[in-house]
Amino acid sequence: MTGDQLATLIYTSGTTGRPKGVEITHSSWGYVGAALREADVIRDGDLQFLWLPMAHVFGTVLMAVAVEMGFPTAVDGRVPKIMENLAAVKPTFMGAVPRIFEKVHSAIQAMAKSGGAEMEAGFAWAVDVGRRYHQAIADGVEPDEQLKLDYAKADEAALKNVRALLGGRMRFFISGSAPLFADIAEFFAAAGMPIYEGYGLTETSALATICRPNTRRAGYVGEPQPGTEIMIAEDGEILVRSPAVMRGYRNQPAATAEVLLADGWFATGDIGEFDEFNRLKITDRKKDLFKTSGGKYVAPSAIESRFKALCAVASNMVVHADNRKFVSAIVTLDPDSLTAWADARGKEGDFAALSKDDDLVAFVQDSVDQLNEGLNGWEQVKRIVILDRDLTIESGELTPSLKVKRRVVEDHNREALDALYS
Repeated sequence: MTGDQLATLIYTSGTTGRPKGVEITHSSWGYVGAALREADVIRDGDLQFLWLPMAHVFGTVLMAVAVEMGFPTAVDGRVPKIMENLAAVKPTFMGAVPRIFEKVHSAIQAMAKSGGAEMEAGFAWAVDVGRRYHQAIADGVEPDEQLKLDYAKADEAALKNVRALLGGRMRFFISGSAPLFADIAEFFAAAGMPIYEGYGLTETSALATICRPNTRRAGYVGEPQPGTEIMIAEDGEILVRSPAVMRGYRNQPAATAEVLLADGWFATGDIGEFDEFNRLKITDRKKDLFKTSGGKYVAPSAIESRFKALCAVASNMVVHADNRKFVSAIVTLDPDSLTAWADARGKEGDFAALSKDDDLVAFVQDSVDQLNEGLNGWEQVKRIVILDRDLTIESGELTPSLKVKRRVVEDHNREALDALYS
Protein backbone atom coordinates (compact mmCIF):
# COMPACT_ATOMS: atom_id res chain seq x y z
CA MET A 1 0.00 0.00 0.00
CA THR A 2 1.26 3.47 -0.86
CA GLY A 3 0.23 6.91 0.33
CA ASP A 4 -1.22 7.95 -3.01
CA GLN A 5 -3.64 5.01 -3.11
CA LEU A 6 -7.35 5.60 -2.55
CA ALA A 7 -8.34 5.29 1.11
CA THR A 8 -11.92 6.55 1.18
CA LEU A 9 -14.66 7.57 -1.21
CA ILE A 10 -16.84 10.09 0.62
CA TYR A 11 -19.77 11.82 -1.00
CA THR A 12 -20.41 15.53 -0.65
CA SER A 13 -23.48 16.61 1.29
CA GLY A 14 -25.45 17.68 -1.76
CA THR A 15 -26.48 21.04 -0.28
CA THR A 16 -25.58 22.89 -3.50
CA GLY A 17 -26.17 20.17 -6.08
CA ARG A 18 -25.97 16.46 -6.75
CA PRO A 19 -23.53 14.67 -4.38
CA LYS A 20 -20.11 13.86 -5.83
CA GLY A 21 -17.77 11.06 -4.78
CA VAL A 22 -14.57 12.57 -3.34
CA GLU A 23 -11.42 10.43 -3.61
CA ILE A 24 -9.15 10.86 -0.58
CA THR A 25 -5.81 9.08 -0.28
CA HIS A 26 -4.07 7.44 2.68
CA SER A 27 -1.47 10.21 2.76
CA SER A 28 -4.20 12.86 3.06
CA TRP A 29 -5.72 11.17 6.11
CA GLY A 30 -2.28 10.74 7.64
CA TYR A 31 -1.60 14.43 7.12
CA VAL A 32 -4.81 15.68 8.76
CA GLY A 33 -4.41 13.32 11.72
CA ALA A 34 -0.89 14.62 12.34
CA ALA A 35 -2.00 18.23 11.80
CA LEU A 36 -4.70 17.95 14.46
CA ARG A 37 -2.16 16.51 16.89
CA GLU A 38 0.16 19.47 16.24
CA ALA A 39 -2.68 21.97 16.79
CA ASP A 40 -2.29 21.25 20.53
CA VAL A 41 -6.03 21.09 21.10
CA ILE A 42 -6.48 17.35 21.66
CA ARG A 43 -4.40 15.49 24.26
CA ASP A 44 -3.35 11.84 24.47
CA GLY A 45 -5.52 11.27 27.56
CA ASP A 46 -8.71 12.68 26.07
CA LEU A 47 -11.95 10.72 25.68
CA GLN A 48 -14.00 11.58 22.60
CA PHE A 49 -17.73 11.17 22.13
CA LEU A 50 -18.54 10.75 18.44
CA TRP A 51 -22.09 10.97 17.09
CA LEU A 52 -21.26 12.25 13.60
CA PRO A 53 -21.96 9.78 10.77
CA MET A 54 -18.84 8.05 9.48
CA ALA A 55 -20.11 8.59 5.93
CA HIS A 56 -19.46 12.28 6.60
CA VAL A 57 -15.95 13.70 6.38
CA PHE A 58 -16.19 15.47 9.77
CA GLY A 59 -16.70 12.18 11.59
CA THR A 60 -13.95 10.52 9.56
CA VAL A 61 -11.33 13.17 10.39
CA LEU A 62 -12.09 12.81 14.10
CA MET A 63 -11.49 9.07 13.80
CA ALA A 64 -8.29 9.79 11.86
CA VAL A 65 -6.87 11.81 14.74
CA ALA A 66 -8.01 9.11 17.20
CA VAL A 67 -5.96 6.58 15.22
CA GLU A 68 -3.02 9.00 15.06
CA MET A 69 -3.00 9.72 18.80
CA GLY A 70 -4.51 6.57 20.27
CA PHE A 71 -7.16 8.09 22.55
CA PRO A 72 -10.47 6.22 23.09
CA THR A 73 -13.70 7.17 21.34
CA ALA A 74 -17.26 6.34 22.40
CA VAL A 75 -19.59 6.13 19.39
CA ASP A 76 -23.37 6.46 19.16
CA GLY A 77 -24.90 8.07 16.09
CA ARG A 78 -28.37 8.65 17.58
CA VAL A 79 -28.79 12.43 17.69
CA PRO A 80 -31.67 12.42 20.25
CA LYS A 81 -29.41 10.47 22.64
CA ILE A 82 -26.51 12.96 22.63
CA MET A 83 -27.29 14.61 25.98
CA GLU A 84 -28.03 11.27 27.64
CA ASN A 85 -24.78 9.83 26.30
CA LEU A 86 -22.70 12.80 27.45
CA ALA A 87 -23.95 12.26 30.99
CA ALA A 88 -23.09 8.55 30.82
CA VAL A 89 -19.78 8.68 28.93
CA LYS A 90 -18.40 11.89 30.50
CA PRO A 91 -16.14 12.70 27.54
CA THR A 92 -13.53 15.42 27.47
CA PHE A 93 -14.34 16.61 23.95
CA MET A 94 -16.86 16.23 21.15
CA GLY A 95 -17.14 17.41 17.57
CA ALA A 96 -20.49 18.75 16.44
CA VAL A 97 -22.24 20.94 13.91
CA PRO A 98 -23.59 24.34 15.01
CA ARG A 99 -27.18 23.07 15.19
CA ILE A 100 -26.27 20.87 18.17
CA PHE A 101 -24.74 23.80 20.04
CA GLU A 102 -27.77 25.95 19.23
CA LYS A 103 -30.15 23.33 20.62
CA VAL A 104 -28.15 22.94 23.84
CA HIS A 105 -27.90 26.72 24.23
CA SER A 106 -31.66 27.14 23.73
CA ALA A 107 -32.48 24.36 26.19
CA ILE A 108 -30.25 25.83 28.91
CA GLN A 109 -31.60 29.34 28.37
CA ALA A 110 -35.15 27.98 28.61
CA MET A 111 -34.28 26.30 31.91
CA ALA A 112 -32.98 29.61 33.26
CA LYS A 113 -36.12 31.47 32.15
CA SER A 114 -38.40 28.85 33.69
CA GLY A 115 -37.13 29.82 37.15
CA GLY A 116 -38.50 33.34 36.89
CA ALA A 117 -37.05 36.78 36.27
CA GLU A 118 -34.62 36.64 39.20
CA MET A 119 -33.08 33.34 38.11
CA GLU A 120 -32.89 34.50 34.49
CA ALA A 121 -31.10 37.70 35.50
CA GLY A 122 -28.73 35.79 37.78
CA PHE A 123 -27.88 33.35 35.02
CA ALA A 124 -27.24 36.17 32.55
CA TRP A 125 -24.90 37.78 35.10
CA ALA A 126 -23.01 34.51 35.59
CA VAL A 127 -22.57 34.03 31.83
CA ASP A 128 -21.31 37.59 31.42
CA VAL A 129 -18.79 37.12 34.24
CA GLY A 130 -17.66 33.79 32.77
CA ARG A 131 -17.27 35.37 29.35
CA ARG A 132 -15.08 38.20 30.66
CA TYR A 133 -13.03 35.86 32.86
CA HIS A 134 -12.25 33.31 30.15
CA GLN A 135 -11.69 36.01 27.52
CA ALA A 136 -9.06 37.60 29.75
CA ILE A 137 -7.29 34.25 30.09
CA ALA A 138 -7.51 33.63 26.34
CA ASP A 139 -5.97 37.07 25.77
CA GLY A 140 -3.09 36.24 28.13
CA VAL A 141 -4.27 38.75 30.73
CA GLU A 142 -4.47 37.91 34.45
CA PRO A 143 -8.07 38.55 35.65
CA ASP A 144 -8.22 41.17 38.39
CA GLU A 145 -9.16 40.18 41.94
CA GLN A 146 -12.76 41.37 41.66
CA LEU A 147 -13.28 39.38 38.47
CA LYS A 148 -11.78 36.30 40.13
CA LEU A 149 -14.18 36.66 43.07
CA ASP A 150 -17.15 37.20 40.78
CA TYR A 151 -16.17 34.20 38.68
CA ALA A 152 -15.95 31.94 41.73
CA LYS A 153 -19.51 32.98 42.66
CA ALA A 154 -20.79 32.64 39.09
CA ASP A 155 -19.24 29.21 38.69
CA GLU A 156 -20.67 27.92 41.96
CA ALA A 157 -24.12 29.36 41.29
CA ALA A 158 -24.59 28.47 37.63
CA LEU A 159 -21.68 27.67 35.35
CA LYS A 160 -20.68 24.38 36.96
CA ASN A 161 -24.26 23.20 36.45
CA VAL A 162 -23.95 23.85 32.72
CA ARG A 163 -20.82 21.69 32.62
CA ALA A 164 -22.58 18.99 34.65
CA LEU A 165 -25.36 18.78 32.05
CA LEU A 166 -22.69 17.86 29.49
CA GLY A 167 -20.99 15.19 31.55
CA GLY A 168 -18.91 17.33 33.89
CA ARG A 169 -15.52 16.66 32.24
CA MET A 170 -15.90 18.45 28.92
CA ARG A 171 -12.75 20.47 28.13
CA PHE A 172 -13.74 21.74 24.70
CA PHE A 173 -15.81 21.19 21.58
CA ILE A 174 -14.88 21.25 17.90
CA SER A 175 -17.36 22.85 15.51
CA GLY A 176 -17.44 22.50 11.76
CA SER A 177 -19.62 22.02 8.66
CA ALA A 178 -21.40 25.38 8.98
CA PRO A 179 -20.91 28.85 10.51
CA LEU A 180 -21.23 29.11 14.28
CA PHE A 181 -22.77 32.33 15.60
CA ALA A 182 -20.34 34.20 17.86
CA ASP A 183 -22.82 34.53 20.75
CA ILE A 184 -23.16 30.74 20.92
CA ALA A 185 -19.38 30.31 21.01
CA GLU A 186 -19.07 32.90 23.78
CA PHE A 187 -21.76 31.19 25.85
CA PHE A 188 -19.91 27.86 25.94
CA ALA A 189 -16.58 29.59 26.53
CA ALA A 190 -18.13 31.38 29.50
CA ALA A 191 -18.96 27.99 31.02
CA GLY A 192 -15.36 26.85 30.60
CA MET A 193 -15.96 24.74 27.49
CA PRO A 194 -14.54 26.67 24.53
CA ILE A 195 -15.60 25.76 21.02
CA TYR A 196 -12.70 25.49 18.60
CA GLU A 197 -14.00 26.16 15.13
CA GLY A 198 -12.37 24.58 12.14
CA TYR A 199 -12.80 24.90 8.42
CA GLY A 200 -12.58 22.40 5.64
CA LEU A 201 -14.63 20.57 3.07
CA THR A 202 -15.01 16.98 2.00
CA GLU A 203 -12.56 17.86 -0.78
CA THR A 204 -9.91 18.95 1.78
CA SER A 205 -10.32 15.88 4.02
CA ALA A 206 -12.33 18.11 6.40
CA LEU A 207 -9.35 20.18 7.46
CA ALA A 208 -7.80 23.43 6.25
CA THR A 209 -7.83 25.54 9.41
CA ILE A 210 -8.56 25.10 13.11
CA CYS A 211 -8.53 27.45 16.08
CA ARG A 212 -5.82 27.00 18.69
CA PRO A 213 -6.26 27.64 22.42
CA ASN A 214 -4.18 30.82 22.44
CA THR A 215 -5.51 32.31 19.19
CA ARG A 216 -9.23 31.50 19.37
CA ARG A 217 -11.56 34.28 18.25
CA ALA A 218 -15.33 33.87 18.11
CA GLY A 219 -16.61 33.94 14.54
CA TYR A 220 -13.26 32.90 13.05
CA VAL A 221 -12.16 29.40 12.05
CA GLY A 222 -8.47 29.66 12.90
CA GLU A 223 -5.26 29.73 10.92
CA PRO A 224 -4.11 27.42 8.12
CA GLN A 225 -2.55 24.18 9.28
CA PRO A 226 1.21 23.71 8.80
CA GLY A 227 1.66 22.59 5.21
CA THR A 228 -1.63 24.17 4.10
CA GLU A 229 -1.76 27.38 2.06
CA ILE A 230 -4.87 29.53 1.74
CA MET A 231 -5.36 32.39 -0.69
CA ILE A 232 -8.33 34.72 -1.18
CA ALA A 233 -9.13 35.19 -4.88
CA GLU A 234 -10.12 38.54 -6.34
CA ASP A 235 -13.82 37.70 -6.03
CA GLY A 236 -13.39 36.70 -2.37
CA GLU A 237 -13.37 32.93 -2.95
CA ILE A 238 -11.16 30.86 -0.66
CA LEU A 239 -8.52 28.79 -2.47
CA VAL A 240 -6.68 25.96 -0.66
CA ARG A 241 -3.44 24.15 -1.52
CA SER A 242 -2.67 21.28 0.84
CA PRO A 243 -1.67 17.60 1.14
CA ALA A 244 -5.26 17.11 2.30
CA VAL A 245 -6.84 18.13 -1.00
CA MET A 246 -8.64 15.30 -2.82
CA ARG A 247 -7.21 13.70 -5.92
CA GLY A 248 -10.53 14.27 -7.73
CA TYR A 249 -14.23 13.47 -8.03
CA ARG A 250 -15.03 9.85 -8.84
CA ASN A 251 -15.62 9.43 -12.59
CA GLN A 252 -16.29 13.17 -13.02
CA PRO A 253 -13.27 14.69 -14.78
CA ALA A 254 -15.15 17.81 -15.88
CA ALA A 255 -16.33 18.59 -12.35
CA THR A 256 -12.81 17.92 -11.05
CA ALA A 257 -11.31 20.34 -13.57
CA GLU A 258 -13.70 23.07 -12.42
CA VAL A 259 -12.33 23.08 -8.86
CA LEU A 260 -8.74 21.79 -9.13
CA LEU A 261 -6.99 24.80 -10.60
CA ALA A 262 -3.48 25.44 -11.86
CA ASP A 263 -0.56 24.99 -9.45
CA GLY A 264 -2.55 22.70 -7.16
CA TRP A 265 -5.10 25.20 -5.85
CA PHE A 266 -8.58 23.95 -4.91
CA ALA A 267 -11.50 26.37 -5.36
CA THR A 268 -13.70 25.89 -2.30
CA GLY A 269 -16.79 27.82 -3.37
CA ASP A 270 -16.72 29.65 -0.03
CA ILE A 271 -16.26 33.38 0.48
CA GLY A 272 -13.93 34.54 3.25
CA GLU A 273 -11.41 36.99 4.62
CA PHE A 274 -8.40 37.06 6.97
CA ASP A 275 -7.93 39.26 10.03
CA GLU A 276 -4.63 40.88 10.98
CA PHE A 277 -3.50 37.68 12.75
CA ASN A 278 -4.09 35.43 9.73
CA ARG A 279 -7.30 33.99 11.17
CA LEU A 280 -9.87 33.07 8.56
CA LYS A 281 -13.51 34.11 8.63
CA ILE A 282 -16.09 32.45 6.39
CA THR A 283 -18.71 34.92 5.23
CA ASP A 284 -20.84 32.66 3.02
CA ARG A 285 -21.04 30.06 0.30
CA LYS A 286 -20.41 31.51 -3.14
CA LYS A 287 -23.38 29.59 -4.53
CA ASP A 288 -25.61 30.72 -1.65
CA LEU A 289 -25.21 34.45 -2.29
CA PHE A 290 -28.52 35.91 -3.42
CA LYS A 291 -29.08 38.93 -5.61
CA THR A 292 -32.36 40.75 -5.10
CA SER A 293 -34.27 42.22 -8.02
CA GLY A 294 -32.86 45.57 -6.87
CA GLY A 295 -29.32 44.36 -7.52
CA LYS A 296 -28.26 43.98 -3.88
CA TYR A 297 -26.35 40.88 -2.73
CA VAL A 298 -27.52 39.02 0.39
CA ALA A 299 -25.41 36.46 2.30
CA PRO A 300 -27.96 34.18 4.00
CA SER A 301 -25.83 32.09 6.38
CA ALA A 302 -24.95 34.92 8.75
CA ILE A 303 -28.59 36.04 8.90
CA GLU A 304 -29.80 32.51 9.62
CA SER A 305 -27.21 31.87 12.33
CA ARG A 306 -28.01 35.16 14.04
CA PHE A 307 -31.74 34.43 14.06
CA LYS A 308 -31.34 30.96 15.57
CA ALA A 309 -29.32 32.47 18.42
CA LEU A 310 -32.05 35.08 19.05
CA CYS A 311 -35.17 32.91 18.82
CA ALA A 312 -35.56 30.36 21.62
CA VAL A 313 -38.06 28.20 19.72
CA ALA A 314 -36.37 28.20 16.31
CA SER A 315 -34.90 25.11 14.71
CA ASN A 316 -34.04 26.53 11.30
CA MET A 317 -34.36 29.64 9.19
CA VAL A 318 -33.98 29.44 5.42
CA VAL A 319 -33.54 32.89 3.88
CA HIS A 320 -34.98 33.45 0.41
CA ALA A 321 -34.27 36.44 -1.83
CA ASP A 322 -32.97 35.36 -5.23
CA ASN A 323 -34.37 37.75 -7.86
CA ARG A 324 -37.03 38.88 -5.40
CA LYS A 325 -37.79 42.47 -4.42
CA PHE A 326 -37.18 41.81 -0.71
CA VAL A 327 -35.87 39.13 1.65
CA SER A 328 -38.24 36.55 3.12
CA ALA A 329 -37.63 33.41 5.15
CA ILE A 330 -38.95 30.00 6.05
CA VAL A 331 -38.86 29.35 9.81
CA THR A 332 -39.16 25.94 11.45
CA LEU A 333 -39.60 25.26 15.14
CA ASP A 334 -37.70 22.98 17.48
CA PRO A 335 -40.17 20.43 18.96
CA ASP A 336 -38.67 20.39 22.47
CA SER A 337 -38.36 24.17 22.65
CA LEU A 338 -41.89 24.60 21.34
CA THR A 339 -43.23 22.26 24.03
CA ALA A 340 -41.36 24.17 26.74
CA TRP A 341 -42.68 27.47 25.37
CA ALA A 342 -46.26 26.15 25.39
CA ASP A 343 -46.00 24.63 28.88
CA ALA A 344 -44.70 27.90 30.32
CA ARG A 345 -47.79 29.66 28.96
CA GLY A 346 -50.36 26.98 29.73
CA LYS A 347 -51.07 26.33 26.07
CA GLU A 348 -52.16 23.01 24.62
CA GLY A 349 -52.14 21.54 21.15
CA ASP A 350 -50.02 19.53 18.78
CA PHE A 351 -47.04 20.87 16.84
CA ALA A 352 -49.14 22.04 13.89
CA ALA A 353 -51.64 23.88 16.08
CA LEU A 354 -49.00 25.57 18.21
CA SER A 355 -47.09 26.71 15.12
CA LYS A 356 -50.14 28.80 14.16
CA ASP A 357 -50.79 30.17 17.66
CA ASP A 358 -51.00 33.98 17.55
CA ASP A 359 -48.73 34.38 20.58
CA LEU A 360 -46.16 32.03 19.06
CA VAL A 361 -46.21 33.91 15.76
CA ALA A 362 -45.72 37.18 17.66
CA PHE A 363 -42.88 35.62 19.67
CA VAL A 364 -41.07 34.57 16.50
CA GLN A 365 -41.74 37.91 14.82
CA ASP A 366 -40.20 39.71 17.80
CA SER A 367 -36.99 37.75 17.19
CA VAL A 368 -37.13 38.69 13.51
CA ASP A 369 -37.48 42.35 14.51
CA GLN A 370 -34.42 42.05 16.76
CA LEU A 371 -32.54 40.39 13.91
CA ASN A 372 -33.41 43.18 11.50
CA GLU A 373 -32.06 45.86 13.84
CA GLY A 374 -28.54 44.69 13.05
CA LEU A 375 -28.98 44.31 9.28
CA ASN A 376 -28.75 46.64 6.33
CA GLY A 377 -32.08 47.65 4.85
CA TRP A 378 -31.84 45.34 1.84
CA GLU A 379 -30.87 42.39 4.08
CA GLN A 380 -33.80 42.71 6.49
CA VAL A 381 -36.31 39.87 6.57
CA LYS A 382 -39.61 41.48 5.61
CA ARG A 383 -41.90 38.45 5.73
CA ILE A 384 -41.75 34.92 7.11
CA VAL A 385 -43.69 31.71 6.90
CA ILE A 386 -43.63 29.35 9.90
CA LEU A 387 -43.92 25.69 8.90
CA ASP A 388 -46.08 23.27 10.87
CA ARG A 389 -43.23 20.75 10.97
CA ASP A 390 -39.46 20.75 11.34
CA LEU A 391 -37.01 19.87 8.59
CA THR A 392 -35.85 16.26 8.60
CA ILE A 393 -33.21 14.00 7.11
CA GLU A 394 -35.94 11.64 5.92
CA SER A 395 -37.62 14.37 3.84
CA GLY A 396 -34.33 15.09 2.09
CA GLU A 397 -34.23 18.62 3.53
CA LEU A 398 -31.29 17.92 5.88
CA THR A 399 -28.06 16.04 5.32
CA PRO A 400 -27.00 13.32 7.82
CA SER A 401 -24.83 15.99 9.50
CA LEU A 402 -27.90 18.29 9.80
CA LYS A 403 -26.96 20.76 7.07
CA VAL A 404 -29.94 22.39 5.38
CA LYS A 405 -30.44 21.57 1.70
CA ARG A 406 -31.60 25.04 0.76
CA ARG A 407 -32.90 24.25 -2.73
CA VAL A 408 -34.86 21.23 -1.53
CA VAL A 409 -36.52 23.25 1.23
CA GLU A 410 -37.43 25.98 -1.24
CA ASP A 411 -38.84 23.47 -3.72
CA HIS A 412 -40.93 21.79 -1.02
CA ASN A 413 -42.37 25.15 0.04
CA ARG A 414 -42.53 26.99 -3.28
CA GLU A 415 -46.22 27.83 -2.98
CA ALA A 416 -45.81 29.29 0.52
CA LEU A 417 -42.81 31.37 -0.60
CA ASP A 418 -44.62 32.68 -3.66
CA ALA A 419 -47.52 33.73 -1.43
CA LEU A 420 -45.19 36.00 0.56
CA TYR A 421 -44.65 38.09 -2.58
CA SER A 422 -48.22 38.13 -3.89
